[in-house]
Amino acid sequence: MTMSSSLRAFLVAVAMLWSSLAWSQSCSFGLSPMSFGLMDTLSGTATTSTATMSVSCSGTPLARILICPNLGAGSGGATAAARRMLSGASVLNYQLYSDSARSVIWGAYSWPYPARAPAFALTLGALGTGSGTATIYGTVMGGQSTAAPGSYLSTFSAADVEIRYRYTTTSSCTTEVGSIARPSLNVTASVAANCMVATQNVDFGTTGVLSSNIDATGQATVTCTPATAYTVSLSNGMSGTSPTNRRMTLGSAAVVYGLYKDAGRSQPWGDAATAGSTVAGTGTGAAQGYTVYGRVPPQTTPTPGTYSDTVVVTVTY
Repeated sequence: MTMSSSLRAFLVAVAMLWSSLAWSQSCSFGLSPMSFGLMDTLSGTATTSTATMSVSCSGTPLARILICPNLGAGSGGATAAARRMLSGASVLNYQLYSDSARSVIWGAYSWPYPARAPAFALTLGALGTGSGTATIYGTVMGGQSTAAPGSYLSTFSAADVEIRYRYTTTSSCTTEVGSIARPSLNVTASVAANCMVATQNVDFGTTGVLSSNIDATGQATVTCTPATAYTVSLSNGMSGTSPTNRRMTLGSAAVVYGLYKDAGRSQPWGDAATAGSTVAGTGTGAAQGYTVYGRVPPQTTPTPGTYSDTVVVTVTY
C-alpha cells in the first residue's frame, strides 16, 4: 500500500503547522522596583529588600517554558564582591540574590563573575496560557559608614536585563538561547544624615585636701556621616550653673569643677547658651575623638566620700 502524494503533502503541512505552533510561545515580563528606603549606615547592620519578577506566557498547551532572567551589573556597576548604587561619586554596595537566605547571587551569563541567572520553569495550562512570579532578594551590606547622605540609584535596562525563554525540558541558563525580553528594574536607597556619640568618663581619682588644681581627662567620640556638619555641647551637669562651675555632689555637699576644650583649661566647654563654648566638626564616616579636659580648682574640702555628677553630651547636626 502506498501513500498518495496529496496525503503526504497534507501531513507535511500539518507537521509544519505543528512545528510553527510549538515555537510560537510569547511571554511578557514585569520587574517591580527594589527600594531599601531610608537607611542608617552608621548602625553597621545590613539592610534587606525584595523585588518581584512577574511573567505571563501563552503558547502550546501543556508545554514547558524555561525562563532565564539574566541581570547584569546595573548602571552603578559591579565588582566581584558587590553591585553598586551611586549618588554622584558616592558608592553604596549591595547585591541581588535568588534565594531568601541571600547566599546565591543572581547573575548573568554575560558578565565576568561566576554567578549566573537562576532557572525558572513555567508549564502552560490546557488553554496554552500560564503566569507566575519570582522574588529577587536584595541586601545592602553593613559597614558602609563612609557613604555620603543622599539618594542612591542603580538602573537595570537594555543589556543589563536579558530574560531568555524557550520551550525545553532542560534547566540550563548558561547559554544564549531563546527569545528575549528586556523589562527594566530600578534599585534605590536613601542614606540619611546621622551622628552617634560615645563617651569616656572624666575620673579625678582619689585625693585629700583640695588645695591645688586636680586635672583629669575624658573623651567624647563622634561618628557622623560624611560632610555632615555638627556641634558637640556639654550640659552644666545636675546642679552646675556654668561650664566652670559644675558640681559633683554627695548629699548636700559639693565639689566644684570645670570642663574645657583645651589642655590649658582656658576654653570652657559648655552648651549653646554659652557663646563659643561648643566644639564643631564635620563628619567623615569614621569616629572622631575629642578630649574633654577636666579641672577641680582649689576650694574648701567637703566631707570625705565619693562625689559624682552627670553631664549630658549632645551632638547637633
